[in-house]
Amino acid sequence: MTRCIIVDDEPLAREVLQDYIREHPELRLLKACRNALEAFEIINEHETDLIFLDIQMPGLTGISFIKSLKDPPAVIFVTAYPEHAAESYDLNAVDYLLKPVTSDRFKVAVEKYLKQHIEQGPKKDYAYFKVNGRMIKILHKDIIFAQSIKDYVIINTANERFVTHMTMKYLNDLLPANLFKRVHRSFLVGTAHVTAIGRNGIELGTHRIPIGESYKRAVLEIGKM
Repeated sequence: MTRCIIVDDEPLAREVLQDYIREHPELRLLKACRNALEAFEIINEHETDLIFLDIQMPGLTGISFIKSLKDPPAVIFVTAYPEHAAESYDLNAVDYLLKPVTSDRFKVAVEKYLKQHIEQGPKKDYAYFKVNGRMIKILHKDIIFAQSIKDYVIINTANERFVTHMTMKYLNDLLPANLFKRVHRSFLVGTAHVTAIGRNGIELGTHRIPIGESYKRAVLEIGKM
């Protein structure tokens, strides 16, 4: 799942891009931002893979915004001004879309991104989580299980517990499906850590996790791995 944001000061342009993103199940929209400041806050709080970025915006331009980021996500520029194309490619932009953007042209740009960054790129073996105001890197293999409590998730590793403001659905989308399974509305487990599977619960060493009625099929898949 590619986590993306839109950054454009024009409401209609944001709406069009949101509609196009809904047509692509491989994309997950984190937020449609009105300016670079909003985008900066989202990137700091959430791991972001791709930005659909306008160039001419009040305050900080799209190009200046990308240049200001130490490790920017992939970017697809979306603008009404063709004269910026050369500079955008100097920034290794995935693509450059001219407004008004058609659905077919948007699809070409997305496929180009997927080919460059998903199909051929190395898969990350970690994720970042915001914990007490800091972004903490946690390796996938270290996550034993996670438990949700309202709008928070507790991530349990062998040595530490990390509390982050996040929904279980978001965490489930964030982590690779081949390594993690949601086995209850409030629990997600690292399949490599499962030591036993019972009728109503899963054991991960000394931890026992309940199995939700609607998640029994996912539990069966763990047994086949």
